Amino acid sequence: MSTISAAAVKSLRDRTGAPMMDCKTALTECNGDVEKAIEWLRKKNSAIVAKKGDRETAEGRIAVFIDPAKQVGAIVEVRCESPSVVKTEQFVSLANDLAKQVALKEPKTIEELLAQPFVSDAKKTVSDRIVEVAGLIRENMKPARMTRLTGLLGSYSHHDGSVGVLLQVEGAKADPQMLRDICMHITAKNPVAATREEIPPALIEKEKEIAKTQTAALGKPANIAERIAEGKMKTWFAENVLLEQPFVKDDSKTVGELLKGAGLKLVRFVRYKVGELG
Repeated sequence: MSTISAAAVKSLRDRTGAPMMDCKTALTECNGDVEKAIEWLRKKNSAIVAKKGDRETAEGRIAVFIDPAKQVGAIVEVRCESPSVVKTEQFVSLANDLAKQVALKEPKTIEELLAQPFVSDAKKTVSDRIVEVAGLIRENMKPARMTRLTGLLGSYSHHDGSVGVLLQVEGAKADPQMLRDICMHITAKNPVAATREEIPPALIEKEKEIAKTQTAALGKPANIAERIAEGKMKTWFAENVLLEQPFVKDDSKTVGELLKGAGLKLVRFVRYKVGELG
C-alpha cells in the first residue's frame, strides 16, 4: 500500500485527539481508510471521540424562518466562497429571504426554488435575487439544501449563522421559549437521532462491538463484562439520542421528560451545520 502521509496522520490526530503514533498505526492497519482508522482507535481507547471537522470546510450560512400564524417553517443552508461574506448584511438578508421563500412557497427542489417568483417581489425570480446579491458582493453563492416543516415549530440559529435547528412537536400549545431552548440544546449536543428507533441498526451494532471490545480488554468474567458493555451502550444512548439526553439548562431531567411535562410529543428535528454533508 502507499505510504501514510504526515498530513493524513495529523488530520486523524485533529479529529480524534489520539497520539500521533497511534494515528499512524491505525491508518497503517486500515490501509489509509480514515473512518476505519477512527473505529480502530476507538476499540483501543474508549476516550476517543471522532470530530467532524474535516467535513465542515465550506463557507456559508444557516437561516431559519417560521410563520407561527400559518404554522410553517424552513431551514436552509446558503453557500458562499469566503468567510468575510458570511456576516455581511446583504448575505444575511439573502439567507433569511431564502428561508422565508421555502417556508411560504414550498419548493420541492433547489431547481424549483430558483425558478420561483421571489416572495417579496414577484417581478423577479429567486435566481434573480441571488444574482443581484452575488453581483453586488462579487462572489458566487447558492442554496445548498433546505427543509420545510409544518405544525408547532421552534427554531434557533447561532449568532454567526454556522449552525441552526428547526424543531417540530405535537400538542395543544407550546411555549416558544422552551422550544427555542430545546433547539439550542440540539445545536450544542448534536444528537444522532431523536429516538433509539431512528438510529441506523448498523451504527448500533458498531457501537455494541466497540463496547464489547473495550470491555473484553478489562479481563472480567463474561457475565460481568456483558453488564459493563450494556452500561456503556446505555451511556452512549444517553449521549446521542435527543429524548434521552440530559437537558442542557437543567440536567435533572431529560429532553424527553421536559417535553412530556409540557404535554408535547417530539415529531422531528433538523440540524444543519455549514459544510456538513447533508
